[in-house]
Amino acid sequence: MVLEQARQMPSKPGVYLMKDAGGSILYVGKAANLRNRVRSYFSNSGKLEEKMQRMVARVADIDFFITGSEEEALVLELNLIKRHHPRYNVRLKDDKTFPYLKIDLNEDWPRVQITRRLENDGSRYFGPFARASSIRRALKAIKDAFPFRPCSRNLSKPMSRPCLEYDLHNCSGPCIGAITRKEYLETIKQLILFLEGKRERVMRQLEVSMNRAAKVMDYEKAARLRDQIEAVREVVRWQRMATTVRGNQDVIAFAQDKDQAYTQVFFIRGGKLISRESFTLQGTRYEEPEQIMTSFVKHFYNSASYIPALILLQHPVTEKATIERWLLGKRGGRVQIQAPLRGNKKGLVDTVAENAAQSMEQLVARRLAAPATLEAALDEVKRELDLPRLPLRMEGYDISNIQGKAAAGSMVVFERGQPQPADYRRFRIKTVPAADDYAMLQEVIQRRFRHREGKEDLNSWSTLPDLVLIDGGRGQLNAVLEAMQAIGADRVPVASLAKEREELFTPQKKTAISLPRSSPGLQLLQRLRDEAHRFALGYHHRLRQKQTFGSALDDVPGIGAKRKRHLLRQFGSVQAIRDASIAELAATRGMNHNLAQKVKECL
Repeated sequence: MVLEQARQMPSKPGVYLMKDAGGSILYVGKAANLRNRVRSYFSNSGKLEEKMQRMVARVADIDFFITGSEEEALVLELNLIKRHHPRYNVRLKDDKTFPYLKIDLNEDWPRVQITRRLENDGSRYFGPFARASSIRRALKAIKDAFPFRPCSRNLSKPMSRPCLEYDLHNCSGPCIGAITRKEYLETIKQLILFLEGKRERVMRQLEVSMNRAAKVMDYEKAARLRDQIEAVREVVRWQRMATTVRGNQDVIAFAQDKDQAYTQVFFIRGGKLISRESFTLQGTRYEEPEQIMTSFVKHFYNSASYIPALILLQHPVTEKATIERWLLGKRGGRVQIQAPLRGNKKGLVDTVAENAAQSMEQLVARRLAAPATLEAALDEVKRELDLPRLPLRMEGYDISNIQGKAAAGSMVVFERGQPQPADYRRFRIKTVPAADDYAMLQEVIQRRFRHREGKEDLNSWSTLPDLVLIDGGRGQLNAVLEAMQAIGADRVPVASLAKEREELFTPQKKTAISLPRSSPGLQLLQRLRDEAHRFALGYHHRLRQKQTFGSALDDVPGIGAKRKRHLLRQFGSVQAIRDASIAELAATRGMNHNLAQKVKECL
């Protein structure tokens, strides 16, 4: 039935709606040719990604709208997604109307306010922002430089007393006649220029006005303008980011975490970063990066108050020509969409991507560190692993080596779900000469629990954990159990977490424990496992660097352990020693000209 519906569709541009048996909309899509696009879901379903295969299996009915062009279909698609929130569409997490900064130029004394309605009413709009708090922070930063009125009072008649905002120097006092309408409108004009990114122009205008006031001996006005100039400089220092890319552009990148993508947009005006906003997309688990980027660009610019001539993206969009034509119609001028692969633009996109990744890590950490989340996570770990008590103290272990060389082990500690870096320990593997992760884990575990013998104080070694977590599968778990039994620590509960399928293994159960990816307990154990891996890898890199440094200088006559240490402290790496001049090497502590020449010859 559904396939027959697809075959009967018109070969025209439009929007299609996939529905389940209950009539709920599963997915909204647009197409240049409705018949060909919808038929492809059912004729080549085996080639679809996993998410789409699950969706197609549930489709019981298809509805569609014919449009005049692909651009019209794109707008209708966005509106329908926003209205119905289909489960299988990538969508903005906070899908309400975005907040904007509005300056109402129709008023005699224009106000600056926050609004969620973007209207063609002659006002100036700036945004969209991810949340109203972003605008409030921006207003707080610029209020000293541009003291606009925050109230909605009727200013047709002067008032006898100003409000507190005037006394706090947050308002220029038009209600009491402290500023003329011409001066106030000039302040608003400068504020608009500032928000557009024309900072230098604003500074020049203020300096000209200050000098003019000083010449006519209006020192009070000159002093006020001087303070305003300094306030503008402070905001510019706060916002400035050096970049070699000129002009106006938006730069967009994201970092993905399971079913969400954390997207950052950097707004560059006049070659300077004037602001940035963060947004969250949901439903991204099985989506390709290009599709995630396409969905965000369409959602974001559907409600943007300003569209620059150049948009730089971390990943290319899948409908570039259609989206550029759509944006051209909204902007009234050409819009270029680029996903740069090299040069200054690529460097700028990488910077935004790094910021997105850092923001994602902070958001995930804050979410997982919430007391309610941690409590639920600890309860779930206790229940699923059948622990005798709540795992208030958990220790994670991992091994890092390359073919047995520079082998290192790590122990990290979480208490009540929170990392305790002061209790972390690292181990240089001493008794295992070859690449044998099982034996290395056994050495680390035995050394850790031997430390407890004869110690009654409450330091990191003497406190027994409520759970030991190993990075690995059943093999690593059995090796650790054997080591703990040999050392007399077999009362401590042990589990392992394998990376490939995120499965948990315990001694009590023969089959693996599979928790949902969204489970707070699993996410807590993943954090513990990943932290142990990070800590082991960092120590392994340090050991490798030392070994590389040592081996490169071992054959240099006259260079012993002390001189190697001095060279390492002075230059940091073998490459830096290679690049150094003989004079620089000779100036190092313990070195002379002849030794420096030998080092250069050997390296």
